[in-house]
Amino acid sequence: MSRDTGKDFDFDAGQLIQEFGFDNDVDMELRSTIEEITGEQLEDEGYRGSADGAIAWWRSDDGDTDDLADLLVDCRAGFADDASHIWLIVPDPSQPLAVPMEDVDDAARTAGLMVTTTRYLPTGWTAFQIVS
Repeated sequence: MSRDTGKDFDFDAGQLIQEFGFDNDVDMELRSTIEEITGEQLEDEGYRGSADGAIAWWRSDDGDTDDLADLLVDCRAGFADDASHIWLIVPDPSQPLAVPMEDVDDAARTAGLMVTTTRYLPTGWTAFQIVS
């Protein structure tokens, strides 16, 4: 993944990004690109400081739409300001453990948020930008 592709995620130098749902199947190249752009390591879900944004990995076996809505609320809990956004990253429809777009929309609405942008990654993941 190029630095330019990483820029599509609207992260900037100096931002602190918190990551949720990390596992051995995540897109390591995307993670590295975000760290390169921000100049900061990704913080894990146990981080209790203030974050400028979040990435969250979610698979269909991680729970139902209510669980996903809870995750989105948890992602926003540590944000430094209302301008921050979440990138929810799910396996694309051709992959095992894919998450239907309707589930993402439902969870976002339940959490008081909305999906604004979709990015398809060449690594078999789909990223949804979620904002308030």
